[in-house]
Formats: sequence, structure tokens, C-alpha cells
Amino acid sequence: MPMKPYLYALGAVLCWASLPAATGSGLDGLSVTELLFFSFVPAALYLTAQEMILSRQMSIPWPDLKLTMLGLAGIFGYHALYYLALDHAPLVEGAILTTTWSFWIVVFSSILAAKSLSLPVLAVALVGLMGAGLVVSGGEGLQFEARYLSGYLMALGCGLVWSSFSVALSRLKPKRDYMPAFTVLAALFSAVVYAASGPQTLPPAKALFSALYLGLVPLGLSFTLWNKAVTTGNMTLIGYLSYLTPPLAVLLAALTRGAAVTPHAVVGMIVILAAAFVGRRMG
Repeated sequence: MPMKPYLYALGAVLCWASLPAATGSGLDGLSVTELLFFSFVPAALYLTAQEMILSRQMSIPWPDLKLTMLGLAGIFGYHALYYLALDHAPLVEGAILTTTWSFWIVVFSSILAAKSLSLPVLAVALVGLMGAGLVVSGGEGLQFEARYLSGYLMALGCGLVWSSFSVALSRLKPKRDYMPAFTVLAALFSAVVYAASGPQTLPPAKALFSALYLGLVPLGLSFTLWNKAVTTGNMTLIGYLSYLTPPLAVLLAALTRGAAVTPHAVVGMIVILAAAFVGRRMG
């Protein structure tokens, strides 16, 4: 089995997992509109420059209307919902609900591949989700309160959006990499939302540098790697691998910032790796 797609997937996962270690609390205090604008603009510039250099052309490929709507919903829609969810729900509960996109990738891709969802595949996907939840929660009890219902629904929604986008992209297998175009459109939408939100003051330098990192790595570079992964690899296995994002974030933060690695994080990673191994054997 070719390993390149799964190395790309792990590369994207590492990009996402690097955010807490690289920025710490640097993004705290930025509003949703600021996060969208100050992360998508550098992401769009980076991906556009990368595409022009690699293709040796002064333009980027643009998709048809169908792919444009898919990309806009996947790239802009997911991140807008993600930021809004974590702004309207407690961090731990919201973060756990947003990680459900890995579960839905396994479920959707399995249904499309086999025309049905087997109970063993569903069970393994749920085990992987439990492992991710164990890492995020740190073994603490979860409390879902009715007053945060809108945040919970947005968190679940962003999981459905990213999984649907990723699986659809893997099925369509576009011949060109349209991530630069998707991201440019997302940056334009973000600029409109930012401008419409009223007069703005420039955020502190620490927040700007953190947003710049978010745009260049967890957005920009990860989009390139994720596109290569989902358009060439087995989406069910990629879904299992994506469960590794939370434990890798914990480990990277521990390595770079001296944060503690809890036993729950270690157990959660073992559970996720076991689920991925079993899922690969089943696939």
C-alpha cells in the first residue's frame, strides 16, 4: 500500500497539532472576525505564492462553480463555525465536539466505499473518538449545559462540514490543487466580514504573530498536505489517523513549553493508534 497519502495526512495533522505549542495563549482575545481575517489573508498569500512558484505561472487554477461552492463551504464555513463554536461553548466540551469530524470521515467514507456501514467499522470509529475525547478532557467529567447549546451545535456542525468537504474532495479527485483558490475566496469573505464588523483597532503584536502562524501552517501548509492526502489515499484510514491531532498537540506542547503530559493523554494516544491499526486491517 502506498504510504505517501498517509504521510501527507500525518503532516497535516502535525500542522494542526503544532498550534498550541507554537502560539500558546497568543490567540486569546482575538474576536472571530479578527481570527478569520488575520489568519486567512496570510494563508491565501502563502498558497498563491507557492502555487505560482511550483507551476511557474503568474496565476492559480480556478475551479468550476460546483467545486467553488464546495471549497468555500469547506474552508471558510468550517473555520467560521469552529471559531464561533469555541467562542460560544466551554473550551473542553466544544473542542471534543469539533473533533467529531474524524469520526464522520470514517463513517461517510466507509458507507460510500461499501454502500453500507458495518458495525465493526462503527465500533472502531467510536473507539477512536473516545480516545480523542479522553485526551481533550484529560479524564475530567464533561458538563454539557443547555445555555451553551448554540455553541455545541456549531461545534457539531463544523465537524460535519469538514468531514463532508474532505470526503467529497476525495470522491471528486480534482486534477488540480484548488486549495489556493478556495483560500483566496475564504480570505475575501473574511475581509468583507471584518470590514462590516465596524472600526477595528490593530491587535497586539503577539496576537498578530500567532495569527500569522495559524495562517501559514495550520491553515496554509496543512491545506496543501490534506489535499494531497484525501485525493490519493484511503479516506477511512485517513480518518483514523486524524484522531491523532489532540494527543500530538498535547505532546508537542509538552516538548516545547514544558507542559505536563497526563496519563490520560498517553492512554488516549494508545487507544487511537490501536483503532487506526485495527481500522487498517479491516480496510
